[in-house]
Amino acid sequence: MPKEEIATLAGGCFWCMETIFKEVHGVQQVISGYTGGHKEKPTYEQVCSDNTGHAEAIQVTFFPDELSFRDILEIFFTVHDPTTLNRQGNDVGSQYRSAIFYHNEAQKEIAEKVIADMTKQKLYPNPIVTQIKPFKIFYSAEDYHRDYFEQHPENTYCQIVISPKLKKFRQKWAMKLKK
Repeated sequence: MPKEEIATLAGGCFWCMETIFKEVHGVQQVISGYTGGHKEKPTYEQVCSDNTGHAEAIQVTFFPDELSFRDILEIFFTVHDPTTLNRQGNDVGSQYRSAIFYHNEAQKEIAEKVIADMTKQKLYPNPIVTQIKPFKIFYSAEDYHRDYFEQHPENTYCQIVISPKLKKFRQKWAMKLKK
């Protein structure tokens, strides 16, 4: 049985991130939820109040022999804006911050290196503000958030925000998609 690893990432709306990472080859599972805050077992409404300290995030279970943590981060940095503090597009609040919650020192070092490399290459016109924080606990989102895009493709947010991101992702990362 192949060894699995977990990556925990926050990059704005978890509906977007979940939809994208579910299509990546080497990813076994993606779960939407909340992490990085102080409130135990928060609800979506509590996280949206911007008082829990939690970010909307995803936990990606992946096979590192098929997909490296660096690959995951390179995809992550191209599917959200890591230069906007506490926002992604029209989604505003600390729950929409850009963050990597590392599970071990190797993940921390890779995250720091990826950000340093991107900064050196000047891939963005503004500084990267992505937080790199130790992983503590992850709370799964409520059931109605799971597979949201697949369940509600006609939803206005899905059409205006997720569909264009997904199309752009599929074009840029075609070689990393599940067959």
